[in-house]
Amino acid sequence: MAIRRREILAGAIAALSSLGGSAQQTSTGSATATRKAKSMERVCFLLKVKPEKLEEYKERHRNVWPEMLQALRETGWHNYSIFLRDDGLFVGYFETPSYEKALAEMAKREVNARWQAEMQEYFEALDGARPDERFQRLEQVFYLT
Repeated sequence: MAIRRREILAGAIAALSSLGGSAQQTSTGSATATRKAKSMERVCFLLKVKPEKLEEYKERHRNVWPEMLQALRETGWHNYSIFLRDDGLFVGYFETPSYEKALAEMAKREVNARWQAEMQEYFEALDGARPDERFQRLEQVFYLT
């Protein structure tokens, strides 16, 4: 039975490797963690939605343009979530191989320029900048895997 488990584990590790992933083993041979070969940067940031615009903002995000969603995926934005508090506090979170590259690549996309221009009216304190140029990035102080 132990030999069969090792064969299954070896097959799983080989399959993960072929997909670009990796697995770690303890000295007992059991898989303890599976993670992508390239670590992902976790990014959390704040913005402020105008309280009188909250419902309209939520509605706009129920219908994000397909080409905008595609651009986000193609430029390295993964597991992207937005959370809103009743007073308009906006908390955004995403994972990416490179924060700087994800922002730079999105900045090159025409669809992003259109989306950001339309989103400007929903946010406070942008001073003429696009929302994606005013992220108040938060420091990660704890992470539990």
